[in-house]
Order: sequence, then C-alpha cells, then structure tokens
Amino acid sequence: MSAEYDIEQIEQANASGRTPAVFVHGLWLLPSSWERWAEVFAAAGYVPVLPGWPDDPDTVAEAHAHPEVFAGKTVGQVADYVGGLIGELRRKPVVIGHSFGGLLAQILAGRGLSAATVAIDPAPFQGVLPLPISSLRASAPVLTNPANRHRAVPLTFEQFRFAFANAVDAAEAEQLYETFAVPAPGAPLFQAATANLNPWSQTKVDSTGAQRGPLLIVSGEKDNTVPWAIAKASYKKQTRNEHAVTEIVEIPGRGHSLTIDSGWREVCDTALTFVQRFA
Repeated sequence: MSAEYDIEQIEQANASGRTPAVFVHGLWLLPSSWERWAEVFAAAGYVPVLPGWPDDPDTVAEAHAHPEVFAGKTVGQVADYVGGLIGELRRKPVVIGHSFGGLLAQILAGRGLSAATVAIDPAPFQGVLPLPISSLRASAPVLTNPANRHRAVPLTFEQFRFAFANAVDAAEAEQLYETFAVPAPGAPLFQAATANLNPWSQTKVDSTGAQRGPLLIVSGEKDNTVPWAIAKASYKKQTRNEHAVTEIVEIPGRGHSLTIDSGWREVCDTALTFVQRFA
C-alpha cells in the first residue's frame, strides 16, 4: 500500500472520532490479509487502519511482478514507519499484529503507542531464547543463504505448507498460497536469528514500562513457525510488567495461517473480546 493511502486511512480514522484498530501484517503477507478482520472490528465500533510496510504493493499480483520492493526492509524501519502513522492518530489505537507483525505490535506497545495489544503467533523479541526445530525449518528458506539478508525471498508452496498451512487440508493450503502469499524481506529473519548476540538489536521490546498497556499473546497449537515454546517464553518475559494485564491463549488445532484460513473468525473474536475490555 502506498504511503498516501496509509495517510488517507489516518485522516479517515481521525475524522471518525472512533477508536482506531491498527492491524500489522508479518512476512509473506500484505495488509489485504486483514480485510475480513477490519470488517468485524468496524462492525464493533472501531475504525480499522491497515498500514503497509514501507513500499508494500497494493495487490498480490503486483507483489509477484515486483518482488524487489520488499528487499532490505528491517524491523526497526517498519516499527518507525507504523509508529509514525500511529503518532498522527488523535486517539490511541488498539494494535493487532501477526507473526513479525506481532513482534512489531509489542515494540509499538513498549513505546506507549497502544491502548491494548494483541500479538498473534509473534516472532520472538530479543531475550526470547527457545529455538524449536520446526521454527528453524520454517525460516530455513531465508536463513540458509546469507545473501538473502538483502533480498526479497518467496516461499514455494511446499515451504508455505510447512510454515503457514500445516494445519489445514491440501486444497485450502493451495487456496491460501494463491490468495495471500507474497515475497518477503529476508532481513527481519536474520535480525531475529541474531537478536540475542546483538545488544543493539532492532527486535528489542520494552516489556516492563508503565506505558506498555494490556497485552494478549495468541498461540496456534500446531504452529510450526512460532511454536508454543516461543509464544510462552515471550509471555513470561511480558508478565514482568507490573503495570498492565498480560495474558496468553492457545487456539487448539491451528497453525501459523490462523489469521487467514477458514478458522480466522475464532481468532478475530478472541482478539476483539480482549481489546474491548480496555478500549
């Protein structure tokens, strides 16, 4: 999505007078992956804002035609971009993120930019130590080649099936791949992989500050990319926050595609129910 469109969304949110709900996507997806969620949150009285990462294409077809636009995007660059947009909102939003979007949502919450935050199968932040084998395998298409740090990397269907769509049948996995999957920057995965070796990592989260606000972490039981061990470790670090609610929920039988597959509504309603308690 163009920066102009993102600014237009901010203006519409401000004009509405309602609490914004900001949805942050992760790797291999676009803002359009949140469109059904946006309708549910709008019906509940929020005004949805679906920012892209800088230079995100408008459509999946465009993304495949020009994959190079994704190359080189870093966690810090995206956090600053989305944080800048949130800074233009008149009302503090709720923030919902998936995968690396879940990491970004926690970074933004740590900066005091969120009234309530939901991090769904979130990529690990600095200090989260578990590294399950399935997670290594899911990130292998990027991490096995150091040159991918500066590239945009697509997933094959088989790679997408393992990393995202392992908990749905083959027909639905194909449909999800064709509808949603786009190339992704390699840099964020390298940043996450080296976070605990780099004191200045951009994946650092301020998890204990009074400004963080309420946080829910959602974990898909069968997620290969961000298994329960990672989600639980993130939750344990976040529970050190003495100023705000920190909760975790596991959604049975779900993989990393839980925000986009046929069971998306259960996850959406879980997120909505949480944020409605606070904003």
